[in-house]
Amino acid sequence: QVQVVESGGGLVQPGGSLRLSCSASGSIFSINDMAWYRQAPGKERDMVARITNGGTTNYGDSVKGRFTISRDNPKNTMYLQMNSLKPEDTAVYYCSVDLWRGVVRQVYWGQGTQVTVSS
Repeated sequence: QVQVVESGGGLVQPGGSLRLSCSASGSIFSINDMAWYRQAPGKERDMVARITNGGTTNYGDSVKGRFTISRDNPKNTMYLQMNSLKPEDTAVYYCSVDLWRGVVRQVYWGQGTQVTVSS
């Protein structure tokens, strides 16, 4: 069994910062890519940032230069540092973890954490 848990969401004013965390635990052999997605009301879920187990990153165009993704492999944990937040960043943020459980490869999702950017 695998658990994926996000934390760190909340209410912040425009221009402010937040740091999200995502931790995976349970019967994990190894983790491949980890990623953050977000979904605003009435919109599709979009990729925000992705990081490989080697540390290669890529970002959605709307967050480049403002968000930074990182991970701590020994802790099976990923972070998203969000700076210069805008109202359009308001969404539920989800963590995605691509991992091996023995010989089975699966993608697990967290339950989501709400980020609201408003004055």
